[in-house]
Amino acid sequence: MSDQHSHDRHNNTAADIRPNRLDNYQDVFADLHPPLDKHEALVEADRCYFCYDAPCMTACPTHIDIPQFIRQIAGGNPQGAARTILSENILGGMCARVCPTETLCEEACVREAAEGKPVRIGLLQRHATDHLMESGVHPFTRAPVTGKSVAVVGAGPAGLACAHALAREGHTVTIFEARPKGGGLNEYGIASYKSVDNFAARELEFILKIGGITIETGKALGKDIQLDALRSGYDAVFLGLGLGGTNRLHIAGEDAENVLDAVRTIAELRQSSDLSRLNIGKNVVVIGGGMTAIDIAIQIKRLGAENVTLAYRRDREHMNASLYEQQLAQMEGVVIRDCLQPEEILLNEQEQAIAIRFAQTEQREGKLVATGATLTLAADQIYKAIGQKLDGQGLGASGMEMSGGRIKTDTENRTSVKGIWAGGDCVSGGQDLTVASVQDGKIAAQSIHHHLMQLPEAVSGFAEAVLAANRKDLPSLHPHAPSVHNHTTSSSAKDH
Repeated sequence: MSDQHSHDRHNNTAADIRPNRLDNYQDVFADLHPPLDKHEALVEADRCYFCYDAPCMTACPTHIDIPQFIRQIAGGNPQGAARTILSENILGGMCARVCPTETLCEEACVREAAEGKPVRIGLLQRHATDHLMESGVHPFTRAPVTGKSVAVVGAGPAGLACAHALAREGHTVTIFEARPKGGGLNEYGIASYKSVDNFAARELEFILKIGGITIETGKALGKDIQLDALRSGYDAVFLGLGLGGTNRLHIAGEDAENVLDAVRTIAELRQSSDLSRLNIGKNVVVIGGGMTAIDIAIQIKRLGAENVTLAYRRDREHMNASLYEQQLAQMEGVVIRDCLQPEEILLNEQEQAIAIRFAQTEQREGKLVATGATLTLAADQIYKAIGQKLDGQGLGASGMEMSGGRIKTDTENRTSVKGIWAGGDCVSGGQDLTVASVQDGKIAAQSIHHHLMQLPEAVSGFAEAVLAANRKDLPSLHPHAPSVHNHTTSSSAKDH
């Protein structure tokens, strides 16, 4: 649609949105990378040089000993390989599926530099971790119970990694999760073709087998639980809040009913029991340049949208999505158009979005400027994937230091408030990757464990009294008093 079309000419246009655009939904979100079989894994493992100063290991945010686990696969010991992986990254199964290995370990592989064909580290990691999980064996044993208790807010990758590491040390952990299920973005935010067969829930169940971890769902910070009560009732608190807020475009027409949040839509796709019932537009525009934009664009195209355009305000080189992900989107039929800044969403008489006008842009002396030209694209649905932000609910008057709209932490992931640690997407300076969130949880757990072992013995019943009150007006209670936590763990969380 040319940019000469005026708002008036769109007034009588109806948005073409309907369910059931496909004849068959059976394989619409088939596994993007099918797993290696035993023979394929052995052949791939044999390609590894087992470098002494392995650059792949340095490139991994969780510092998995990649040569070691590949050597174990080559030696016919996938369970040992999985233990090597999971000792550094307890969510190694999911990370094997969703990590941008093409820009991390595999990009650093010496075979990539020499041949342009790295060892397929991600698939080998999945081969090992899947083998162990299918065996039903948990590779770690919990240490004797210490009597120390930790509250973790958020059951996403950072919270789960922190909780598992602390439970291994014998501490008792309660995770408070706002949503109906644990898993965070692994459950709600990963593209369906990257994590099939309910893997996020199965990995969560595997993690809980360590024992000592309870997840209380439907408990949102600032609404159902208060930070002051957690500080008073537990020996330490870890915040793995993620990013609950969504950035806005700040343009006219943004609040139309068919201008949608990409993150929320991905969650809807992930939880849907019948994809044919989802409303899909004929012409769809996705605004953004990161992984979320790619994920929603591909999924909507697979669900039957005829035309899907991903529009990004800068040039392709500045997109956060890797070149591999961009190419994947194009192979799926998504059109990527760069240097387009959203200017106005055009509505029909029913207040539905039916087109979006962009200002064309260019870089001048390092700054993004409009060229004066515009482009209008027809759009029955528009998805915003322009980043998320910390909504800050529940932090209240804690006085927690922030940086760039996120929680500021030190090298041990301690916040400015004594007794509170944080990690994952909610902290400043992060990479917004599952694997980086796991590393944050690990680092925090190590620091918390050291802190807990310096505390005196717990006072029986203190935590229960504080949490029963669950209110802010507790001036008589010392915020750092020792405590004990006696919540009953789930049936799958038994000491080994």
